[in-house]
Amino acid sequence: MLIHTAIEQKLLDAFNPIHLDVVNESANHNVPPGSESHFKVVIVTPQFEGMRLLQRHRAVNAIVAEELAEKIHALALHTYTPSEWYEYYAEKPPVSPKCFGGSKAEKAS
Repeated sequence: MLIHTAIEQKLLDAFNPIHLDVVNESANHNVPPGSESHFKVVIVTPQFEGMRLLQRHRAVNAIVAEELAEKIHALALHTYTPSEWYEYYAEKPPVSPKCFGGSKAEKAS
């Protein structure tokens, strides 16, 4: 199973979100083509009501703990309640920053 698919299915099962977007951003980084190492998750669920940001991130990280431990290098999380989502981001979801990591070629010189 693709890592992208595993993350998506686990989050759907655990949070029953009203919006879920799992994006493989590996191509934006210095990794081989076709890699699945860098992901962005945008998740909107009523389960986040009353939770602080850190609690939300911990909840998501717990669900994808296996992938984080063995397969994923980076996971950007954007976690919202439905009211936060509709107020701030429904029309234009947040964008991940560009990677500032150096290339392997630069390190070799």
